Amino acid sequence: MQQALPLFWRIGAISGASAVLLGAFGAHGLQKHLENNPKAIANWQTAASYHLIHSGAILIAAATRKQYASVLFTSGIAVFSGSLYLLVLTGYKQLGAVTPIGGLFLVGGWIALLV
Repeated sequence: MQQALPLFWRIGAISGASAVLLGAFGAHGLQKHLENNPKAIANWQTAASYHLIHSGAILIAAATRKQYASVLFTSGIAVFSGSLYLLVLTGYKQLGAVTPIGGLFLVGGWIALLV
C-alpha cells in the first residue's frame, strides 16, 4: 500500500504547477492589458520566477525533512509572490510594503536548509 505523500511535498508540487499557470497567464493573458505598464509586467515576471524557484525549494526541503525551511518557503511564496501578483492585479501600491517581508521568509528558508 502506497503511503500518502507528506504535506509539504504536495504543497510544493501544487505550488510549482500554479507558478507555471500564473507565469503563462502573465505572459499571455495579462501582457495585452498591461502593455503600457512595463513595471507591472516585470513585477508579475518576478513573482512567477520566485514562485517557481521556491516551489522547487519546498520539494527539496520536504525531501530532506527540513520542516522549518518548508514553512518559510511556503510563507515566502505567499507573501512575496502573492503581494506582487495582487499589486499587479489591483494596482494597490501599498501591497509593495509587505513584499520584502516575504523576501525575508525566502532567505530564512535557505538558511534553514543550511542548518
